[in-house]
Amino acid sequence: MKLTSLFILPLVLLGLTGCQTSPSNSTQHVVNVPLSVPLAANFRNEIAIARYSELLNASDLQTEQKAQLYYNRGMLYDSLGLSTLARIDFNRAVKMKPDLAEVYNFLGIHHTLSQEYGQAYEMFDTVLELDEQHEYAYLNRGIALYYGERPRLATQDLTAFLARSPQDAYRVMWLYLAQVQVNPEQAFVQLKENSSALDKEEWASQLVQLYLGEMSEAQFLAQLGEGISNQQEYAQRLCEAYFYLAKRYQARGETQVAIDFFKLVLATNVYEFVEHKYARLELDLLATDEPG
Repeated sequence: MKLTSLFILPLVLLGLTGCQTSPSNSTQHVVNVPLSVPLAANFRNEIAIARYSELLNASDLQTEQKAQLYYNRGMLYDSLGLSTLARIDFNRAVKMKPDLAEVYNFLGIHHTLSQEYGQAYEMFDTVLELDEQHEYAYLNRGIALYYGERPRLATQDLTAFLARSPQDAYRVMWLYLAQVQVNPEQAFVQLKENSSALDKEEWASQLVQLYLGEMSEAQFLAQLGEGISNQQEYAQRLCEAYFYLAKRYQARGETQVAIDFFKLVLATNVYEFVEHKYARLELDLLATDEPG
């Protein structure tokens, strides 16, 4: 799922766990899943970055104009996975134009990814103070609360986010991930109820079907290439599919398979998607949880 918004390899045996000091023959790994070629950097974004950099060197720009250019360049850096450069530009922008709500939104995401949850909450609160109609601030604050282990508060924000577009399967999925941390049985009932409003013609509705048990994992994997017309679309779909598969395995206690799927998410290079961003955080958290 984008933050503001075909080429299929043969099935292969995957073992994306890296080096381990104590390998076990009983460890289960992901097997027989489709792969895409990782997305290459968008050359148009790279050219745009160069142009923005040239403009920022001009001496006749107003402060607000510079702030907007830093924000625009920061978004481009972010889309290329250059998070440190993006964060530098976002901080420059907000110092020059403190009322630029969207900058706080991106800064909040970066604080979440750095596990700086207190700062993240402040950033999203500021977004909503500046623009109470900024719906993605509810998503991003809800996600920050989810990872900050405050699932009850997360469900409030994610419920508000879903209410703005009840037919969006991604919104349904994020609300479920938070609700299941509070009450798994009730979360499943709510997931079933929310599924009735989904557009079944949209591919993402199959994520909900998978979680409800209305579709097997084999069926889910088999249809991933349907309706895909190019490599970019396929990589984006795999980015989403593998994130929610990872969360499903994680909830079942099959951590190693979840790790493999999170790594597959990162392998798509779809840096702009929520799923790609938080797959990295998931792996960081899992590494922290590992016994020393």
